[in-house]
Amino acid sequence: MAAWLKEESTITAKGQTTVPKSVRQALGVDYGGRIAFVVDEQRRVYVQKAEPEESADPVIDGFLEFLARDMAKHPETSILPFPQSLIDRAVALTASMTVDLDAEIEGDVSI
Repeated sequence: MAAWLKEESTITAKGQTTVPKSVRQALGVDYGGRIAFVVDEQRRVYVQKAEPEESADPVIDGFLEFLARDMAKHPETSILPFPQSLIDRAVALTASMTVDLDAEIEGDVSI
């Protein structure tokens, strides 16, 4: 295998190292970016840009679990239809808007 880029880095007593700037640039990662270390069966190590994964938020997860339990325990008070006044207000506010649900989204989207 021909090396496209080779850099060396020292491991500290705490097991930390600095990823050289040229490697960060080659991977397309910057401050706060994440990298993944992949070790194969021959103990070769590859470093790659980590794919973003949906990280679980324990606070939100706990809240959603609480809501689910409460809704199951008290469906008569937990699950209610929108009041007609709210529906009427939403209709009035959006009456002049047109939305094409099949249109492509332009620009960056963050959810």
